[in-house]
Parts: sequence; structure tokens; C-alpha cells
Amino acid sequence: MEVRVSSKYQVVIPKEIRARLNIHKGQKLEVFLKGDVVNLVPEKSLGELRGFLRGMDICNWREEDERI
Repeated sequence: MEVRVSSKYQVVIPKEIRARLNIHKGQKLEVFLKGDVVNLVPEKSLGELRGFLRGMDICNWREEDERI
């Protein structure tokens, strides 16, 4: 897909992409730059993030002397 940058430096996210990512009007997107690539990532609410780390191994993240 291809989009065009407007005179106000705006782009329109194609409908197919908006539908797939469930992006809605007024939603905030995080903007990241990696090299020459611009990434737009939809912000998630705390409710949507609940449980996404379930099952993750947290052993050995910090040394024993770094723990509070």
C-alpha cells in the first residue's frame, strides 16, 4: 500500500489497516523512528494490556544485590 503526505504533513491510514488493527477515530498512536522507518503503534489501555505478560519467566532479571 502507498499513502501520500499532505501539505500539512498528514497521512491517511488505509481502511484495511485501520480495520485489522482496530484503530478508531481519536485514538492515539505512538510514533517511533528506527533508522529510516517510521512506525505507528496504537496505544493500548491498561485493560487491554492486562495479562499480556502471563507466563513470562522473570527469574534472573536482576542480581540478588540489586533487589530492594
